[in-house]
Amino acid sequence: MEDFGAPERKYLRPEAGLTLTDGRVIEGYASLFGLADQGGDVVQKGAYGASLARLSARGEKVRMLWQHDPTQPIGVWEEVREDATGLWVKGRILSEVEKGREAAALLQAGAIDGLSIGYRTVKANRDDKGRRLLSELELWEVSLVTFPMLREARVSAKSDEDGWHWQQLATLIHAARQELAER
Repeated sequence: MEDFGAPERKYLRPEAGLTLTDGRVIEGYASLFGLADQGGDVVQKGAYGASLARLSARGEKVRMLWQHDPTQPIGVWEEVREDATGLWVKGRILSEVEKGREAAALLQAGAIDGLSIGYRTVKANRDDKGRRLLSELELWEVSLVTFPMLREARVSAKSDEDGWHWQQLATLIHAARQELAER
């Protein structure tokens, strides 16, 4: 018997193009419908609808975290919605937060390129191949991560003048911290 109360995570490297613009605005798919991930799970169309409706009714939002760490929010998801392809997200990485600056720099450099969802399974069935078909999920957060679960998906990061400046600033701040620590 499956425990539907346990928290779970799905990692995704979005093939549809997670983009970073202005050094802070990020958008792309956090989940794709109909594809089996490395764990054999398949998220079905409509799996997020009820959860997104409940969040909206309570005036709450899906959280943007760094590597699923609840102590490290790095931005805000301003739009989270389902479409025919999957769960689409758009938000802002907060440059005023240290981890936010680091995340933006890592995305710009291509050092990280994945998204992952944190959720609880509400409804699921098994198909004849033993894969879990996830039909309803309680979505908690979408994180920027190093290792995505869907190998087929890819991320593209776009940089511009503003993004370059934030990356340079992050490098300068890191160097200044090291110099102060050595004194």
